[in-house]
Amino acid sequence: MTATTAPLATTAVRAAKQPPARLRAWVTRAPLLPALVFMIVVTQLPFVATLVISFFDWNALYPKARRFTGLANYRQVLTDADLRHSVWTTVLLTVAVVLASLVLGLVLALLLDRRFRGRGIVRTLLIAPFLVVPVAAALLWKHVLYNPEYGLLNGLLHYVGGPQPDWISNTPLLAVEASLVWQWTPFMMLILLAGLQSRDQQQIEAARVDGASDWQIFRHLTLPHLRRYLELGALLGSVYIVQNFDAVFTLTSGGLGTANLPYTVYQSFYQAHENGLASAAGVLVVIGSIVIATFALRVVSSLFREEVSRA
Repeated sequence: MTATTAPLATTAVRAAKQPPARLRAWVTRAPLLPALVFMIVVTQLPFVATLVISFFDWNALYPKARRFTGLANYRQVLTDADLRHSVWTTVLLTVAVVLASLVLGLVLALLLDRRFRGRGIVRTLLIAPFLVVPVAAALLWKHVLYNPEYGLLNGLLHYVGGPQPDWISNTPLLAVEASLVWQWTPFMMLILLAGLQSRDQQQIEAARVDGASDWQIFRHLTLPHLRRYLELGALLGSVYIVQNFDAVFTLTSGGLGTANLPYTVYQSFYQAHENGLASAAGVLVVIGSIVIATFALRVVSSLFREEVSRA
């Protein structure tokens, strides 16, 4: 064997001893299989069961009378006046909360992007509402702020000689929206603050040297840079608000025109015992959430690609 052929032979022997690429891939993924199986059992199998039940006329009070009805439950969800109203309420609630949270979150992020004494403490205090349990946050607003007899809002109005309205009865949907905006503004603030701190400071300094004002820098540099972060906040917020149940259930119990689709699912399942109808409404909620989450994942992927390209 010549000197030139010896390394080639050694390489061939090593390649023969190495396992195939497909086997190496399975060995790498094997530790993830238990988690994958657990996730499928916990999340996907119940959804499949819900999907199957949605095709049946199934009342829990009469289990033997169930029958296959195809898409009848979905047609009822989309044509029933009350159910259509709950869909519209869900859309209105989601849009209002997400937009208000984004605007307030952007204002707070711009303030926290500046250096001042005690910024860490202020940031912690502003994040606190997002860490409160949703039911506890709704109870806080219902009893501490909205209560017409001893609530903080009416207490302040009484101090200045103003009226004493019943906030939940007079403006029920606005009351739910305000509690959700209070809880989700910190989340939007964190996302937008991360976007602000990833700006190219050299570009901003160059704009200042050229005589650009703060408004011009915000309009032409900061806002275009934050576009992806605004989209991400809007999409992630929408995924949660579409499925929100706690605030509606705690503040208004679905009354006064505040029943959204998740609360309607609860009413159909636990009060009317209509398993098939509730399952159809639940499937529609899941489909809407998946559509929104798909766009959110695309935005996240684009953000990662931008960061990698900068690095």
